Amino acid sequence: MGKCEYIDGYIAAVRSGEIPASKELRQACDYIGRRLSAPGVFVDAEKTEKAKELIERYFGMRLFDWELFVLALIHCYYTETDTPVFGEFLIMMGRGNGKNGFISGVAWYLTTKYHGVAEYNVDIIANSEEQAKTSFEDIYEMLDRTWERSKHFFYKTKEIIQNLQTRSYIKFNTSNARTKDGKRSACLIFDEIHEYENSSMIKVFRSGFGKRKHSRVFYITTNGYVREGVLDERLRIATDVLNGEIPNSRLCPLIYKLDSKGEAEDKSLWVKANPSLPYLPTLQLEMEQNWIDKNYDEAVRADLYTKRFNLPASESVLAVTEYENVKATNRPLPDLTGWSCVCGIDYAELQDWAAVDLHFRRGEERFDINHAWVCLQSKTLHRIKAPWQEWAEKGHLTLVDDVGIHPDLLAGWIWEGMKRYNVKMVAMDNHRYALVSESLRKIGFEPNERKNLRLVRPSDIMQAEPVIQECFNRQYLAWGDAPHLRWAVSNTKRVKSGVKARTGVDTGNFVYAKIEAKSRKTDPFMAFVAAMTVECELGGVPAELPTVGAFVF
Repeated sequence: MGKCEYIDGYIAAVRSGEIPASKELRQACDYIGRRLSAPGVFVDAEKTEKAKELIERYFGMRLFDWELFVLALIHCYYTETDTPVFGEFLIMMGRGNGKNGFISGVAWYLTTKYHGVAEYNVDIIANSEEQAKTSFEDIYEMLDRTWERSKHFFYKTKEIIQNLQTRSYIKFNTSNARTKDGKRSACLIFDEIHEYENSSMIKVFRSGFGKRKHSRVFYITTNGYVREGVLDERLRIATDVLNGEIPNSRLCPLIYKLDSKGEAEDKSLWVKANPSLPYLPTLQLEMEQNWIDKNYDEAVRADLYTKRFNLPASESVLAVTEYENVKATNRPLPDLTGWSCVCGIDYAELQDWAAVDLHFRRGEERFDINHAWVCLQSKTLHRIKAPWQEWAEKGHLTLVDDVGIHPDLLAGWIWEGMKRYNVKMVAMDNHRYALVSESLRKIGFEPNERKNLRLVRPSDIMQAEPVIQECFNRQYLAWGDAPHLRWAVSNTKRVKSGVKARTGVDTGNFVYAKIEAKSRKTDPFMAFVAAMTVECELGGVPAELPTVGAFVF
């Protein structure tokens, strides 16, 4: 590996604790060290220094240590193939740290002759035009200030900036992905990916990508409020890369965040999520004021933890649990064949969504298999801010092109499950039973004669809620890869069940409610909740039963 002070010095400072760093950033330093120690890796220090000199001179800024670190990583190559070691960068840090200003300088430099690649086209992409234009306008304004010199090398309009020597352009793009086919980008910058609800825009832009030498992708973002969207997907990939589960990846994940909410109490650790903080006194003052205001304004508190500390927090509602606990459910399921389970069903309307959950237990561990149905003729389907089509392709959802979801579909799914598992009890909302009663009776479940169907009331959920919270807090739950179920948790809030009529004393009980009824569905999670109300039927360990049938969900 060629020595580079910007890489070596930064990694040494992180390892020594001189630079407080998240668990993920410490892992990234080890990962980068291993990658750059491989035979045949070359760090182009000359180009790095030239990039630094040009960006600082033209943009009138002094690059911080983390920016120089990234700038040097951009210039790491394999000597034999002349390809970048890192073709993708995921950079997540707190709002206000200057990541847009930095990426503006990088985008501009990559189009110059000093980078040295002809027709190195840069496309900047964001959900909104205002956000997409942020870096583009930084570059445009810099060219305006330096136009006496820059006019010999650049052509500029409000829509495109082009280097006359390399014929490389810089453009901004928004989320109308259908018009973006056929681009020949060499560099893609996806800005604030926490706002991306699905990856369709990324897929379209990447379809024409990679045909130029030294192609690169940058994902830059804070954290945000869209769960199970593009950011969560990228963070899962980053975790697998850092854990060594994706060998030979070209991704460089740089995750600046606090490791826990408790760390927020120590202001010296805020730099873990905000690496520019030591150099920006205005940012320090603003964050200190946010810290005071959070005690009086729930929206400020949510933004502070979510977008300054990169620890997702729910806004103006009492979340079901911390998002780290929801993420922890994404663990592989054991072979549950022959185990006993209970079943929960939930739907608000069969003309909308419906869900079924099979719930298993082994000691303190809980395992769930969850499936949902979506009515394609639902009048509110267009408002769903989640990649439900992708979930359907992966088998998590069944799409029903009908005026409603026929109850036989739910019963049929349970029936297939009964061929593999011992379904001891079904639980569902008392007020919804009439619509599905006949279908459930066909497969042997009814509340009176067989007594293997429990009609759930709010008081049952109040009793189950503390157990559910304990399971989340101690991370007893394993759901496998169930993004629709994790998404449904984020759409649910805990609400107080009321006060005692005589004394006015808070009962201390909670039930669950929708955060927003039209675009944020809770059915998959509430099917799980229904199953939890009858978990006592399972005891502490699963029954050992012979395998029946061969149906696999």
